[in-house]
Amino acid sequence: MLGCALCVVGSTTIVLHAPKERNIESVKQVWQLATEPGFIVYFWVVLVVVAVIIFRYVPRYGQTHLIVYIGICSLMGSLTVMGVKAVGIALKLSFGGMDQFKYYETWIFTAIVIFCCLLQVNYLNKALDTFNTAVVCPVYYVMFTTLTIFVSMIMFKDWDSQGGTEIATELCGFITIISGTFLLHKTKDMGNSSNGILPVYTTSDPIPISSSR
Repeated sequence: MLGCALCVVGSTTIVLHAPKERNIESVKQVWQLATEPGFIVYFWVVLVVVAVIIFRYVPRYGQTHLIVYIGICSLMGSLTVMGVKAVGIALKLSFGGMDQFKYYETWIFTAIVIFCCLLQVNYLNKALDTFNTAVVCPVYYVMFTTLTIFVSMIMFKDWDSQGGTEIATELCGFITIISGTFLLHKTKDMGNSSNGILPVYTTSDPIPISSSR
C-alpha cells in the first residue's frame, strides 16, 4: 500500500509541476531542435555506446548482468521517445490540414522510430527471458525515465522557463516514484508464509491418519 501511494504521489507531483511544452508549428521546427549541437552529440554518443555494448558486452555479460540488456533498451528508448514525439506532432498537424509527410524530415523521424523500437523490443524480450520480471521492470523504468527526462532537457529545453523550486519539486516527485517502485519490488513476496501452504506428500512418505472417527 505504501509503495502504491508513493508512486501515485510522485506521478501527481510531476504532472502538476511539469513544464509547458513549446508550441510546435511544423516538423521542420522539431528538426531544427534535433539538429542542434547538444542533441547531435547525445544522439551519436548513444549510438556508439549501444554498439559497444551489443558487440563487446552482450556476448560476455548479457546472461549474467541485467544492466547490459536494460542499458541498451533505456538508451534506445530515450531516442524512441523523441522520435515518437516528432511523428506524433506530424500526425496531429497533418490531420489538422497541414500535411507534414511531404517533408523528408518526417520520414527520417519515422525510420528512427522503427529502428529504435525494433532494437529496444528485441533486447527487452531477452532481458525478460533471462532475468526475473519483477527485477527487470523497476530497473528499466528508472533508467528509461531518467534518460528520457535528460534528453528532453537537451532537445526541447523544457526547463528553461522554470524556476529552481519547480525543478526541485519535479526531481523530488521522480525520486518518490523510484522509491515506490523499489518498495513494491522488495515487498512483492510479503504475506507468502509457509503457514498457509499445504504439505505435499510423496509416495514414499507415510500418510498421516487421524485416530478420530
